Amino acid sequence: MTGFGSASSRDDGLALLVEVRTVNNKFYKSHIRLPDTLQGLDAELDAFLSSHFVRGSVTASVKYVDNSYKAAASLNTDAIKKYIDQIREVDENLTIDAGRLLSLPGVLMHDTGEELVERVRPTIAKLFEDACASAIEMRTREGKSLENDLELHLCKIDEHLANIKERAPLIVSDYEQRLRQRMEALLSDVGKEVNDADLLREVAVFAERADISEEISRLGGHLEQFRELVGSVNYDPIGRTLDFLAQEMLRESNTIASKCLDGDTSRRIVVIKGAIDRIKEQVQNAE
Repeated sequence: MTGFGSASSRDDGLALLVEVRTVNNKFYKSHIRLPDTLQGLDAELDAFLSSHFVRGSVTASVKYVDNSYKAAASLNTDAIKKYIDQIREVDENLTIDAGRLLSLPGVLMHDTGEELVERVRPTIAKLFEDACASAIEMRTREGKSLENDLELHLCKIDEHLANIKERAPLIVSDYEQRLRQRMEALLSDVGKEVNDADLLREVAVFAERADISEEISRLGGHLEQFRELVGSVNYDPIGRTLDFLAQEMLRESNTIASKCLDGDTSRRIVVIKGAIDRIKEQVQNAE
């Protein structure tokens, strides 16, 4: 699911901005963009993101501007004195340009990356928490919309499965009538009558082969479990479980279609499989 969150702070001349973006992905992937001086935070920020998101491509970025006094470079007085002494040895009367002197190697000492990381770590941790909370809130709203869409497809499956279950006992009797009519038509040409024992034996074989009661029960159970997971209030990740259930629902539907050669049932199975395909697409985005 998609989400976006940002958080910023400004304190003593140090401005920080954290942004977290998530887009759909079947698996979890993260990418963190940090300034070179803050690369030391990469591992802990990645662990932080993985604890908040289970699915989706997550991109987090950190930007900062440091205008505080701590960002000012320090003068290396020892290096300056050494440069001046060496210049005086060449010519005591030589004019020394302070600007050029400051550009010499080792004269200015800047804040090291480790010092900056330690200084901003608590603030960035708080900003990441706030940005992730905002992104999760947006994903939650999208999840509610997804839940409503899934329920529409589940209701469609329920409706057609109920009709299939109601018609299932009639399929065998319809087959018996059609088989009797065909046998009577064939045997009448040679002056024979239908043997009820033979007819019942063929009907029994068909009934065994076309029995879909177990598949109907299992598909109904999958629908019930699917709803329980979607309606759960413990907020555990359920995306992969829903994906598995959708696969099982499709498998049961295919079995019903292959076992039951009934026109009305076949048409309803086509609708059911279409709804399951839509569910499979949607749960790829669910966490």
